[in-house]
Amino acid sequence: MPPIYSKQADKFLDKQTDRVFYRIEAAINKLPEGDVTKLTGYKNLYRLRIGSFRILFTMENGTVMVDKIDNRGQAYKK
Repeated sequence: MPPIYSKQADKFLDKQTDRVFYRIEAAINKLPEGDVTKLTGYKNLYRLRIGSFRILFTMENGTVMVDKIDNRGQAYKK
């Protein structure tokens, strides 16, 4: 099943170069493989690390819902 992207995630991907875009897309499509960690303090929130980018996502019933994609220093700020 293809991942579902939030509005913020779509905007972030639209601003990236083709090389970065395809690198992030490939990593998201391979989930749950990769450098995935469950975030403490959240019930069902995970992060995927791709170089200096962080993807925050949830997984429910086999569906990946990408909540936020951002640079390392900005990803965890609300």
